[in-house]
Amino acid sequence: MADNEYNDIIDMKYPDPEIEADFPNSVKRAAQFAPFDALTGYDDAVSETARITDYQIELDENEKQKLNNELLFLFENIHKKPEVSFTYFIKDEKKSGGAYITTTGIIKKYKENEKTILLENKKEIPIEDIIFIKSDILK
Repeated sequence: MADNEYNDIIDMKYPDPEIEADFPNSVKRAAQFAPFDALTGYDDAVSETARITDYQIELDENEKQKLNNELLFLFENIHKKPEVSFTYFIKDEKKSGGAYITTTGIIKKYKENEKTILLENKKEIPIEDIIFIKSDILK
């Protein structure tokens, strides 16, 4: 026989295909009903579709003016470090709509170029997305 790289395995016994015969019938039967996720990610896609998002509320001019007045008052009194709660809209990254959340903190500064409010806890709130402001120093 010629010398080649497979000499060490040529005379090995072939694996027995009847290994399954060693399992009891109950195990064989259970194996056929084992969970099988043929569509990987399908459950996630269904869950994402079912997730409900809110639509962003459009404020009328009176409500916008009221919020502007409250913000101006807060900025004028920023040195008092009042605790303020803002309710604002966050756009959803995966589908249309989003959610309203409320964040409470102390205003650190107004970032005029970005039109955002920076809180001391490092949260940034876009002014155009605010729909409600609550603070003890507001009238």
